[in-house]
Amino acid sequence: MARTKIDYGIDLGTTNSAISRMENGEPTIKKTDTLKDTMPSCVSFNKKRRARIGDGAYNALKSDKRRATKSWKKEDSNAFIEFKRTMGTDKKYPSSFMEKEFSSEELSAEVLKTLKSFVTDETINSIVITVPAKFTINQKDATSRAAVLAGFEHCELLQEPIAASMAYGLESKSKDGFWLVFDFGGGTFDAALLKVEEGIMKVIDTEGDNWLGGKNIDLAIVDEIIIPYLKENFTIDEILADVQKQEVLREAMKTYAEDVKIQLSFKDSEDIISTIGDLGEDDEGEELELDLTVTIEQLRKVIAPIYQKSIDICKQLLERNSIAGNSLDSLILVGGPTYSPILRKMLEEQITKPDTSSDPMTAVAKGAALFASTISVSEEIQEKTRDKTKIQIGLGYEATTVEEEEFVTVKILKDKTEGEIPDKVFAEIVRADKAWSSGKVEIEEMGEVIEVKLNAGKTNAFQVNVFNEKGDLLESEPKDFTIIQGSKIGSAPLGYYVGIAIKSRSSGKLVFRTVKGLEKNQSIPAIGVTTGYGLKTQKQIRPGIAEDYIRIPLYEAEEGAEGSNPIYNEHVFDAKISGEQLPALLPEGSDVEITINYIRDGKITLSAFFPYLDHTEEIIYDQEAGVQKEIDASWLESEIRKAKQTLNLIKQEGTFSDSETLDKLGNEFADIQKRFEQGKGDYDRKKEVLENLRRLLRKLDDIQDASEWPKTEEELKDVFYRLEKTNEDFGNDKTNAVVEQFKEQIPQVIKEKNVKVARELINNMRHLDYMLIDQGLGAQMEIALLQQFNEDFDSHDWSDSNKARMLINQGLQMAANNPSKQKLKPVVKELYKLLPDVKQPILSGDDEVLTD
Repeated sequence: MARTKIDYGIDLGTTNSAISRMENGEPTIKKTDTLKDTMPSCVSFNKKRRARIGDGAYNALKSDKRRATKSWKKEDSNAFIEFKRTMGTDKKYPSSFMEKEFSSEELSAEVLKTLKSFVTDETINSIVITVPAKFTINQKDATSRAAVLAGFEHCELLQEPIAASMAYGLESKSKDGFWLVFDFGGGTFDAALLKVEEGIMKVIDTEGDNWLGGKNIDLAIVDEIIIPYLKENFTIDEILADVQKQEVLREAMKTYAEDVKIQLSFKDSEDIISTIGDLGEDDEGEELELDLTVTIEQLRKVIAPIYQKSIDICKQLLERNSIAGNSLDSLILVGGPTYSPILRKMLEEQITKPDTSSDPMTAVAKGAALFASTISVSEEIQEKTRDKTKIQIGLGYEATTVEEEEFVTVKILKDKTEGEIPDKVFAEIVRADKAWSSGKVEIEEMGEVIEVKLNAGKTNAFQVNVFNEKGDLLESEPKDFTIIQGSKIGSAPLGYYVGIAIKSRSSGKLVFRTVKGLEKNQSIPAIGVTTGYGLKTQKQIRPGIAEDYIRIPLYEAEEGAEGSNPIYNEHVFDAKISGEQLPALLPEGSDVEITINYIRDGKITLSAFFPYLDHTEEIIYDQEAGVQKEIDASWLESEIRKAKQTLNLIKQEGTFSDSETLDKLGNEFADIQKRFEQGKGDYDRKKEVLENLRRLLRKLDDIQDASEWPKTEEELKDVFYRLEKTNEDFGNDKTNAVVEQFKEQIPQVIKEKNVKVARELINNMRHLDYMLIDQGLGAQMEIALLQQFNEDFDSHDWSDSNKARMLINQGLQMAANNPSKQKLKPVVKELYKLLPDVKQPILSGDDEVLTD
């Protein structure tokens, strides 16, 4: 049967997946090979080099993970799960039986192919696949690649909370108010706030965590219940000290934790008992064995903090939108972990009582099919699947509506039909419940408009019959269509702020700037432009020279990221434009305007316009460059240590008075440190730790800004007094006016105690001071700066004081022997680089990025 709408939806989950199809106007879950609604998102390979997917693979995984404790080699495993958590990364899953490594996309493709195989009565070419609302551009792109590997020619991505909303909205009696979708999946957490007006649903804000889900619960049970039991009953210190052995042990114990987690959603206690011979030996050669009982109260203590993180995310989301939890019309639960009575009670106590009318396990797949019934199959696929011996019909209609009557356009597509078409053709549209029919309507050459009646609050399936003048039924296609009445979903929103890294001319730092039009929650598709940003090149780009290039780093960022260090945000890729792509010389300081077109599903295009050349360069998103690399554990450990040291220094200085905030931040750093130590060999645990570390570092930056005010104020005044003196010696009417402007700005900055603005002002004044001395003294400027650095050495916060002292001594020696500007300038430049908070714009590096 040729379909004009996609009609198929897949919930590609971290731990479980499902496929749904529209049948007679209803989203219907297609049963798995074990006659279940969902199957484990698990892939295994056997010695005969055959793949198993689903329940069989999951049973093999349990055996593999437990058996690996006998050799303590994780390479012995040939079964894989939770690879969705590493989509868009370079993580590889080695299979000894297959003698190759698999990417997350390749394993996901195996799951998609298996889901597709559950449909036996037609070939599926098009699909809607759901993704978390907080999936990044790289992760969405990886999901699309998995669909291609699975043989789908047309793939549309849909945010999971939107899918769940569609499934819930169809049956819900509530057609107005605010809904909160609480989507706690196997590997990710999403919260989506929707505003519903007369059935029209619009996502107004989202929040979430790509590294918070059922896996975290499983590992918490492992780390807080099972491993302490093993430590008490066996000797495993050497195992835990070895990163690889520790990971093997945790993965093996996780298979027991998953079972107890599920069972304690429905009972008060559960036994964990291992089978003799399942596990390896401890440090002293004694066979490891599990025989313990876990109660619901024990579980509550362990997993409540994890659920609390998700609830805090929701509370933050509601507070940001000035909505009280008890004013929500619906709190919709999605995902297997939401069956937990512990979570449901916490939600009721802290937000509102959840609505349990929808099945948390199948809502997303059903919603995906509903959405798929509104999306047209691509023209290319329609052409390939047409049976042109049948009369081809063109149908036009609103697939979702809040009206109870809709117009459907019907046209005979003569150019698509190879069989004979009678002179007169009649069409009849019949609703599936047989309670309404249009009667036979003659279809003129230009087409006809037929008004159809809809059942309220339902999916309305219609059959299309075509007749000749004698009333004979003619073979035609498509034969049916669906209109959803009572709910209509608005456009999906951006889950992040999309922007670029630029160099701030005032501070000399690399900073994140949101591209106007690509703010979080902006409806997709969206176009962002940098018009008015005043972006310029920092160096000339010579035509035909590959080594001359402009770099435009693209990032996705969370709330409060504007002006932050770009490394605290999610890097998408670096767009590069070299001299080989430009038609002529592009001088230093040339204007550049960036346009980013965010189409949908994470698909983006980027272009740069150079007014000087009247040239626009299109930049293709480099999928390979967008793949995230594995995080080095030692580097991550060092970053955590440095962050904690910075926090301790702030506490010691005593310049930040909010001790409660500092203590809370200290506890969060301690939690990150603990989670890192528990799984430093776990690929996605490191990614999770980094994500949380970035969030805390942004907070730490804000605290540093607040605690730095006293010394910043002193520096602000000192720099101004020095500039006044320099201007007296070398200034003119123009510089006099600028200095006067600075003088007027300073009192307001001091009143507001705004460190960031003060820093910009300091650097602007230093820049003018530098220019005046440079014009007035030539090489004497560098000498003056060196002498100034020498006199004020202890007042500067050098990142490397030993190197700074060496450079100053070297520079002063050079000045005494041969005071050449050309030789002294590099020394001064290096000194400025050692000032972490104040960098002279014209002296610092990173000149391949744009500046404002």
